[in-house]
Formats: sequence, structure tokens, C-alpha cells
Amino acid sequence: MNKTTERHAPVLFHEAIDLLRVQPGATLVDCTIGLAGHSSGIARLLGSHGHLIGFDRDPEALALAKAKLEGVCSELGSQAPKVTLIGEAFSSIASHLQPASVDGLLADFGVSSLQLDEARRGFSFMADGPLNMRMDGSTDMRSGPTAEQVVNEASERELADLIYEYGEERRSRRIARAIVRERPIATTGQLARIVASASRAMKQERIHPATRTFQALRIYVNRELDEIRSLMEAAPRLLKPSARLAVISFHSLEDRIVKDSLREGAGQGIWEIFTRKPVTAAEEELERNPRSRSAKLRAAERTGSENRGQRSGLEQQGTESWGRVQGNMGRGARRSKLTPDL
Repeated sequence: MNKTTERHAPVLFHEAIDLLRVQPGATLVDCTIGLAGHSSGIARLLGSHGHLIGFDRDPEALALAKAKLEGVCSELGSQAPKVTLIGEAFSSIASHLQPASVDGLLADFGVSSLQLDEARRGFSFMADGPLNMRMDGSTDMRSGPTAEQVVNEASERELADLIYEYGEERRSRRIARAIVRERPIATTGQLARIVASASRAMKQERIHPATRTFQALRIYVNRELDEIRSLMEAAPRLLKPSARLAVISFHSLEDRIVKDSLREGAGQGIWEIFTRKPVTAAEEELERNPRSRSAKLRAAERTGSENRGQRSGLEQQGTESWGRVQGNMGRGARRSKLTPDL
């Protein structure tokens, strides 16, 4: 087990487990198993007749999750659940699971600690590394463009559009112009310096000037928003009546897709929503794990059963304000033209 695994802290762990209402003998799916932070806790609750299914397209993360869960199952002995790990993106979930076969489904979107902490993966501007950013770590050209290819081959207009759309960066045209002027660009450090010089941090802005540009490239390279839409479309078919869905997002583009999908489904009688406003991290967690500051948890139950049982404390508080939904982007539709840079 490496240092990243040892210090990995799953975000909103107790809140997600509570809302999922994990029961012995259930079938639970972790769509983004990562380093098995949430899944390790779920496995302890499933019992010997339970089944934990985990998805991740990152082979390194999947190997670490396998090792961690093997340790948990060894500790549980005869009470260990069945564990199945699938090395694919969660958008493929419907091809692996039968309709109405799942009791709970968890998704924790965004980049993992492993990916951020490994400079060679190209996700972080805090350490210099190659501009890859593929979630699966592949260098195969058939897997689509790397971030390096995007920044060096896209037109200035295309770069400005994707940085604005996926990064919600108001200075996108200025940044795109600087990127094109400084090409070729080969490393995360080089790109971060170019972006930072073109977009000085605004007053009271707590994030690095390159944060939104790196987010935009990562989302574009990995088609992350399309992945989320595919999952939200498949979830109602896969969940049993009264089964639970819990989704953790980290920026407004992800959260809006989830929120809109749940609201639309609730209007059609598919979902009963437990979190009218998203659950956010408490002060204690924020101090312990700064990465949790942008996390938002939404949860719902698949309708179709009259016997819903006792609700958890979080469900009963679901209409209270757990935090604000940031941003007002739509469902990722392409913009016809950019707003002026500030």
C-alpha cells in the first residue's frame, strides 16, 4: 500500500453511507471505486451474502482498490461480501448489470487523490509532469487525444470555447491566446506558468489561476460530463424499487447534471429526492481534508415500493440548507460565442 492510499480520505464518507442505507445481503455498486475509501466501509456492512461491485477505468487505482478490499475481506473472514471489480468507465455500467438488480449506487466524480498526487499522470499543476490527463493513464492514440494534443493542436477559438465551457473560466480568450502564442507545450508546469501569467488571480480568489483551465482540459479529454449523463440515464433501470442513489460532485457542471436529472425524474415519478439542497462537508472534515470543500452530495430513492421504512437523520434534514449550488451553467451545450474577458 503506497503513501497516497494510506492518507486517502473519502469525502462525505458517513453522510454517503447513511443516505445509501446499506443493508446486509444487499448489492451495492461503487461507480468510481478509486482507492476504495467508501467501498471499504460499505464492504463492512454487506455481510457474507452481500455483493460489492466496483468500477474504475484507471488500472492503477483498481489494483490498489483490490489490495485494500482484500485486506478488509481477510479481516472480515466468513462475514466478507462477494467483491467484483470492473476495469471500465462507469458509463458502461448497463452492459454489466441486469435491470432492477442493484440496492444502492454510489458515484464520487472528479479526479482522485492518486491521480492528483502522481505528477506523471499530468493532472496537477503543482508538480511538473507530462500533459496526459487521461483517467485510464493510456498513451494509446486510439483512446482519444491527450491534454498535450489538445493544447498544441486545437485552434485558439476551440481552446477558448472549451476552457470557458468546461472550466467556467471568464478569462478563456486571454488564456487561449497565450497558449497558442507559447506553443509547443509539453508539461503541466509549462502550461500552468503560461496560464498564470495570462490570468492573474482575482481579488479574494482562493484557487490557483490555472485551476479552471486544467479542469476544462481534464473534462474534455475524458468526456466526463457525457459519462455522468450516461450514468444518470442508466441508474433508474438498474436500481430496484426503494434502492438508493448517492452522488458526490465537485463542481457546478457535474452537480447541475445530477440535480437536473433527479428533478426531471422526480417529476416523472422515478425518484424521491432526499437532498433538496446538496449535503456539504462539516467544519471538522474541512479542516481534516481541504479537498472536501467543493464536494456536494445528492441522494434519491428509486420509487416503486410502498414500504420505505425509517428514514435516516440526513433524509429528515434533506430540505435544510446544506450549502449553495455554485454556477449557472446549463447542461454543457456549446456556446455560440464567448462572453468578453474581464
